[in-house]
Amino acid sequence: LASDLNPAREAAVRLRGATWQPDNAALAAACDVLLVCVGFDAEVRALLAQGGPLRQARPGSIVAILSTVKPETVQELAATTSGLHVVDSTVCRGGRAADEGTLLSFVGGPAEVVARLEPVLRAYSSDVSHTGGVGTAQVAKAANNLVLWACLIADHEALALAQRYGMDPEALRQALLTSSAANHALEVWGQQSMAWAEDDMDIVQAMAVKAGLSLPQAGLNRELCRALK
Repeated sequence: LASDLNPAREAAVRLRGATWQPDNAALAAACDVLLVCVGFDAEVRALLAQGGPLRQARPGSIVAILSTVKPETVQELAATTSGLHVVDSTVCRGGRAADEGTLLSFVGGPAEVVARLEPVLRAYSSDVSHTGGVGTAQVAKAANNLVLWACLIADHEALALAQRYGMDPEALRQALLTSSAANHALEVWGQQSMAWAEDDMDIVQAMAVKAGLSLPQAGLNRELCRALK
């Protein structure tokens, strides 16, 4: 079952074998597990607000937040949404892995809820990692993003330097993949979008401030993500 704010997507959804629901409330009422993938914290909160569409779900249903948001957003919703199991289940490895069903899913929540959820996650994830309590999947995703964007920026700079000195950047990329500088961003070079990089790093910075940590490289990378975007 699927729903989207854009009704023009109905045909594409049906072509892929899913049953279209006219709105989120109808979707919630028909499912035991709801996967939420929206852009920002405010949208997640609106869906689960008192009287929000996902509050129409049957008691005991699981609401898994796939969106990359702040850990406290999911924790607050889990604490205030009675009758439903709110957990976070962030994903890694990008669009190609999504198409191939080989995403990595981090899941934060009680073990018994994660056990119920895992068969659903396996429909699009080759790997599922239970990271701990609610909110920890967001922490794991933030850590992933911090390293990912740092690698991508370093890759850009390394290949730009090589090209300026007359070297074929693709030849260098292939060589680096066999070196100690190998990283996933370099392996899938050209397939990644930086559309969400700045937002990802905003979350990392907000988490660092709340935790009282100084992450100077993360702050610099945030500015570089904005420039490269």
